[in-house]
Formats: sequence, C-alpha cells, structure tokens
Amino acid sequence: MLTSTLIATTAAATPLEWSPTVGGIMLFCNILAVAFAKGTIQIPNAGPAMPSGNLFGGFGLPAVLATTSFGHILGVGVILGLHSLGRI
Repeated sequence: MLTSTLIATTAAATPLEWSPTVGGIMLFCNILAVAFAKGTIQIPNAGPAMPSGNLFGGFGLPAVLATTSFGHILGVGVILGLHSLGRI
C-alpha cells in the first residue's frame, strides 16, 4: 500500500531538467557559500591540504567539502523553491 502511494506521488511530480539558468543559480549559491564560509570557519586550513591551496581559497579538504556541500544544499533549495513558484 505504501509503495503504490509513493510511486503515484513520484510519478505525479514534474521533473526539473538542467538548463543554464539552473546551473547559474547553483554556481551563485556555491559562491555565496564560500563567501559565508570565509567569515565563519574558525580553522579553514585544517586537515589534509588541497593540491592547490590558492585555487580553493586557502581551505583544507574538510572546509572545501563542507562549503561545497552547503552550497549544493542551498542551491537545491533555491532551485526547487523557484521551480515551485513557477519562476524557472
């Protein structure tokens, strides 16, 4: 019973396809996350270093993973929210 309800709910949802607008929103959200992380992460260069430190803003591996994860979560929320409002 639960499986058939879940399948019916999933089938009714309209999929959001990738477009340059979606990519731009995701890029903007990741840049926003990096800017937020620059001011809030207490030890940005902790852990294993990234191969090119200047390319990643001086962040270590944990900071890069945390920042990009937060940026993608933020981006998915913004994209789905704008899609549900009919803006994209």
